Amino acid sequence: MGLHRIKLLLLFTFTGVCTAQNDITLSVFTVTSKSMTVQWSGHSGASSYKITATPKNSPEQPVFAQFSGNTVMGSVNSLSPNTVYTMQLEAMDNALNVLSSAETVETTAPDVPSIDQAYSKTSDSITVEFVRVSGATSYILRAESKTGDFFLEMAVTDSPGTVVGLQPYTDYILSVMSVNSGGRSQPSYPIEARTVVIAPKLNTSSASNDSILVTWSPVEHAIFYKLIMIREGSSTRLVLNTTDTTMKFDNLESGTSYCIKGMAWDAEGRIGDDLTVCQITRPQTPDVTHVQVTPGRSLGIAVYWMMVQGATSYMGLTSNGQNCSTKDSYCYILPQECGQNHSVYVIAYNKAGPSSPSLPAAYITYPCPTENIWVEEPTAGNCSVVWENVPLVDYYVAFIKRDDGTEKSCNTTKTTCQFFCMCGYTYLTSVFPYNQAGTSLFAHVLNYTTIPCCPQDVTVKLVSTETLEVMWSPVKGAELYETTAAHTNNVLHCNDTSPVCALSDLSCNTPYSVTVTPCSELRGCNNTCTPHKHETAPCAPEILDMTQTTNSSYRVLITTPNSPSTNYTITATGRYDKYLCQSINNSCEFTKLPCGSIYEVIAVASTAVGKSLPGYSKTLETGPCCPSTVNVTQVTQAMTNVTWSPGTGARSYIAILRSPHGEAKCHTLDSHCLMGCITCGTNYSVYMDAISSTGHKSLCQYQGFSTSACCPTGVKLYRRTNNSLRVYWRSSSPQAYNHTVELYGTGANYTCFAAAGSMYCDIQEGTCGDVYRVVVAPVEKYGVKVTFCLPRTYSVPCPGSNAGMVISRRRRSVK
Repeated sequence: MGLHRIKLLLLFTFTGVCTAQNDITLSVFTVTSKSMTVQWSGHSGASSYKITATPKNSPEQPVFAQFSGNTVMGSVNSLSPNTVYTMQLEAMDNALNVLSSAETVETTAPDVPSIDQAYSKTSDSITVEFVRVSGATSYILRAESKTGDFFLEMAVTDSPGTVVGLQPYTDYILSVMSVNSGGRSQPSYPIEARTVVIAPKLNTSSASNDSILVTWSPVEHAIFYKLIMIREGSSTRLVLNTTDTTMKFDNLESGTSYCIKGMAWDAEGRIGDDLTVCQITRPQTPDVTHVQVTPGRSLGIAVYWMMVQGATSYMGLTSNGQNCSTKDSYCYILPQECGQNHSVYVIAYNKAGPSSPSLPAAYITYPCPTENIWVEEPTAGNCSVVWENVPLVDYYVAFIKRDDGTEKSCNTTKTTCQFFCMCGYTYLTSVFPYNQAGTSLFAHVLNYTTIPCCPQDVTVKLVSTETLEVMWSPVKGAELYETTAAHTNNVLHCNDTSPVCALSDLSCNTPYSVTVTPCSELRGCNNTCTPHKHETAPCAPEILDMTQTTNSSYRVLITTPNSPSTNYTITATGRYDKYLCQSINNSCEFTKLPCGSIYEVIAVASTAVGKSLPGYSKTLETGPCCPSTVNVTQVTQAMTNVTWSPGTGARSYIAILRSPHGEAKCHTLDSHCLMGCITCGTNYSVYMDAISSTGHKSLCQYQGFSTSACCPTGVKLYRRTNNSLRVYWRSSSPQAYNHTVELYGTGANYTCFAAAGSMYCDIQEGTCGDVYRVVVAPVEKYGVKVTFCLPRTYSVPCPGSNAGMVISRRRRSVK
C-alpha cells in the first residue's frame, strides 16, 4: 500500500536529484509537513539502502529509514514541519559496508492549518477564516461538492480567503493547505458550508406619475424578500419585507428616479445577493400656456407649455390628428388650414412612458382670403370696393393703394368700403379678413384704372447744359404725350408714346416753361395741365488771368456770363492733389498752394439748376519750394560755408547773409556755397531765393547765424622782474569774452585764463631764454574756444631785457 501511495505522489512532486559515485542518484518526489519520499537508482552488489534525514539548522536528532536491496523508493517519516533536511542515501553490502552514497537538501512543508469558520456572502463564493501557520508563504483553499462531482483549489495569500466560481445555495466541503518552497501540507480538517441564494431579478415599471411597480421571479430556496428604495438625491430609505413577488410603491414624486435594491433570505436566515435597479416615474401632466398661429408662407400653430420634471420629450396633438415632438417647451404643428376651429393638448414622455394628456386648448386659424372682389364707380371720383362674406371673420381691412404709392385703409365689419378715386391713376385693391388668430396670409389684388388725367409727377431734369429731360408716370388711357418748352416766342415740340422726352439745343442760362399734355383718340388732349418752369445750366466761364499775390497765394480772374446769383468754382488739379476756390464774382484766390507744383486750372459755373460745362483750362505753376534745412558753418574768421537741402521745383539758388554791416551773396545751381567778407562777432540773418527754370522765385528766411568772436590784436609778451611772463592784447569784439592764453615753448608749455574784460594774463616762467608760440583766443558761450586765432612766436631772453621778440613768417620786428 505504501508503494502505491508513493506512485501517486510521484505524479505531483519532483524536487531534486543528486548523483554520487557508481552513478547512484537520489531524488525527492514528495514532501509533506512530516515526511519525505525519495527515489534512487539501484547499485549492483547492494543488499540494503539506508536513508538519513538530518536537520540543518535544528538541534533535533536525525531520522533513519532502511530498505532492502531490491527497493528503489522509500519514505522517511516523523520529520518536523517547515524544516530544511539533508537527505543522505547509502548503498551497503551484507557486511553493512557503504558501497556508494548520495545526498540532497529539501525542506518539509509547513504545518497543517486549522479552519475557524466558513461562511458565504455572495451566491458564488464562500469565505474561509483559518489559523495561519509558521513558514507558510501562501495557502490553498479546496472546495468539494458532497457528491464528488465538483473539485476546486484556489491559492490565497492570507486569512481569510475566498473561493469563487461556486453555485448558489449549494453545500461544499472546504479544507485548507499551507504552502512553502518545499511543498504543501496535508489538508486541514474539513468543514461544510453552503452558499447563499441569488438576488431576485427585479423588473420595474411606472404606470402613473406617482407609482412604481416592482416584480420578480421567485428565487429558489428563498423564504422572503427585502426591498430598499431610495429617491435620487435623497438619503432617506424605505425598507419593505415581503413573501410576494410583486410590490407597488405609491405616493411618489412625478418624473423622479428611484433606485430599488432587492435581496432574498433563505431558511437559515441568511441574506443573499443584492441587485439594484433604478426606475423613473412618469412625468407630470404639462400645462398648455399659449397657442399661437405662426406667421409665414405656410400656416401653422406654435404650442407653448410649462416643462415638467423628469420629462425627456413632449408631443403636441391636435383634434384633427396632427402632432409635433420636441425636447423644448414649445413646438410647431404644420401645416394648418385657414378658417379652422380645433384644439390641442400636450403629453410629456420619459423612459417610464407618457404622462396624462393636458387639458385641451382651443384655437382657430387665420380666416381664408376673400375670393371675389370688385370696384363700383357710380359717379366720377366716387368708388367703392365690394367683396363676398368669409366665415369665422370678426372684421375686414380693405387696402386701396394708388400707383404713386398713396395708400388708404378701411376697417369695417361690412362687405363694402368707399374711397375717392382720382383720374389718371390705377388703384390696387385688396381685402384682408381678421379674427382672433390674425389675418389671412394673402389676399387677391384687384386693379382698377380711372380715366386719363394730367400727369401729377412730371419731373424736368437737366441732363446736360443745354438739354432738359422730362419724365412722368404713365397715365392710364393716354396714347400720346406732347411736350413743349416755351421761351418768349420760341416753342419746341416733342411728341412720343413713351413717358419721357428730351428737349435739346436750348440756350444756356435761360428759363423755359415745360408742359406735358396727355392725349388719346377718344378724349383728345388735356390742355389744362399745369406747365413746369425749369432753367438750363449756366454758361461756361473763361479764365482771364492768374497772378501770384504771396509765396503760396494766387488770384484767378474769370468772365461772368451768367446771372448775379451764379456760383463759380475754380479747380486747381495737380499730379497728386486738388484745390477748390469758390466765388460769386469775377475773381477767386487760392491760398496755401504747395510750392514747386504745376496745376491745371479750370472754372465751372453752378446754380440751383446745375453746373456749366468747364471752361478752357490754363496751367498754373507755383513758386519753387524753399529748402527745408540750411546749415551755415564758419570756415575761417571771415569765410563761411552754406549748405542746404534741395527744394522741389528749384533749379538755382541765391544764398544771402545779411547784417547791419552789409550782406554777402552767392548764386549757384548747387546745394552749397562758400561765402567770404564775413565780419567776426556779428549776428547775420539767413535768406535764400529759390528760382525755378521758368523764373518763378520764392523768398525763404531761416534762423539767424552768429559768427565767432573776433581774435584779439596787439598781442605782446613781456618778461617781468619776478621772472614771470605777461601776455598782453587788445580785444577786437564789442562784447567782452573770457580769453585763453596758451604758450608752447621748447622746454615747457603754459596755459592761463583771463576773465571777461581783462587784457593780460601772467604766467610764472620756469626757465629763461626760451622761444614761445603764443595763441590768445576768446572763449565763447558753453566754453567753446575760437579756433581761428593765429599763433605768434616770441624769443624771451634771460634777465637784462624786458621785451620779447616777435617772429613772423613775413617779417621780424622787435616791439
